[in-house]
This record gives sequence, structure tokens and C-alpha cells, in this order.
Amino acid sequence: MVTPSGPVVTPSGLVVLTDRTLSVRPLPETVAAAVRGGAEWVLLRERDLPPSRRTALAAALRAVLPPGRLIVAGPDPLGGNAVHLAERDRSPAESGERPALVGRSCHAPAPGAEGGTSHSDVDYVTVSPVYPTTTKPGYGPALTPAGAAAIAGDRRWLALGGIDTADRARACADAGAAGIAVLGAVMRASDPERVAGALSAAFADARARTGVRSGR
Repeated sequence: MVTPSGPVVTPSGLVVLTDRTLSVRPLPETVAAAVRGGAEWVLLRERDLPPSRRTALAAALRAVLPPGRLIVAGPDPLGGNAVHLAERDRSPAESGERPALVGRSCHAPAPGAEGGTSHSDVDYVTVSPVYPTTTKPGYGPALTPAGAAAIAGDRRWLALGGIDTADRARACADAGAAGIAVLGAVMRASDPERVAGALSAAFADARARTGVRSGR
């Protein structure tokens, strides 16, 4: 891991979260199809796998993604340089090493001092659940896009949770999200390329309409 020395490219557009237990196809096939449809980033979860299998899976996913577009959940980037941390995970900076890209999950305003961090140590946050989600039934309450934006404040943020229609993707863009993080709608799809295409196009159109550009 290295400390970034220049501007960091942060996730935007459609970000696909993985769950091999839900994927209709082998996970690399689902991810490749989503990328063809317009997914710009992938966040590898699968934290139940042993390290060797998870590292091999990370390599397989990197083979179907543009360079640098795989983010790994947890503190170990598995040979890459991008991680996504749980809300109360310790900052990588505390160990003296920081990957080039660090994200963090966020479900409420800045956590309290007991076991939490201010989130000032990260490049972006995911805010969830924006909508009710079938992947985690009962997880919530749903924040709504406006509620998620209020929690994110001035931090760059991705909307996560229940974003399974074009209308919901557009609503997140209108609320100021830099991207939409999607799991179930893509993993469960018989045609992940079509689903990814519909969601990414709707989000991009709404961002363009509001005059906001994704990117750095």
C-alpha cells in the first residue's frame, strides 16, 4: 500500500457490489456483463472466503475491469490499492499505511467518539440504506435520497440500498450522489448487462441534466 501523492480518482456512476451467493452466473461473468452495460467500478465483498480464494477472485475481477477500478471491502486491498471500510473500522492511517483510495460505509451522521471515527480520513462514503432493500430485509429505516445527502454533508458520497429502478437512480443523482452502489439488482439479474445499462444510463442522464459531472 502507498500513500497517494496526487489527485485521487474516486468512484462515480454505477458501482457494483458483489455477492457470489446471489449471482445467477459465476461472479466474474456477472461482473464482466455489468461492465459491458456501463458499471464503472466494482466493490469486492465475499469476506467469508479464505484469503487465498479471495485474492484469486480479486485477480479474476481485475481482469475484466479497467485498471484500478476494483475496490476491496476490508483493510487488505488484496494486491491492489483501494479499500472500503466498515463504519467503525480503524483508519489505515493509524497503521502508518494508506491505500491510494479509501472509502467507508456510513449509516448515520458522524459517529460518536466511542469506537467511531469522523470519516475525515476517507475519499468517499457510501450512505445506506437509501431505499428498502431485499438483500437485507428489515435493514433501515430507509433514508431517502435527501436524507442520505444530509448525512453525507460535504463528503463525496455513493447512494446504496434498494436502487433497482431507473427512477430511483435518477432520484439519487438529483440528490447529489456521485454514484449509485448496487448489489441485488445486478447480482440477481438474468441479464446483468441490461440491468447495469438501464441504471447507469438513468443516473448519467440525471447528472447531465443537473450539470454535474462525475470523475475526480
